[in-house]
Amino acid sequence: MLAIIAAVSFGLALILDLAKVALGDVITVNTLVVLGLLLLALHLAGVGSGSRSFSWRRARR
Repeated sequence: MLAIIAAVSFGLALILDLAKVALGDVITVNTLVVLGLLLLALHLAGVGSGSRSFSWRRARR
C-alpha cells in the first residue's frame, strides 16, 4: 500500500514539474519527491505489509 502511494506521489510530482504548476510555498515538486522516497523507504522496511516475521504462536512452543 505504501509503494502505491509513493508511486502516486512520484507521478503527481512529475506531472506538476512538466506542467510547471506551483501549489504554493509549502507543497512543491521537491516535497512530493521526498514524500515518495519516505513512503518507499517505509515500504522496503516492511512497515504496513501486514505480515510479521515474528509470531507469538511460534514463540510459545
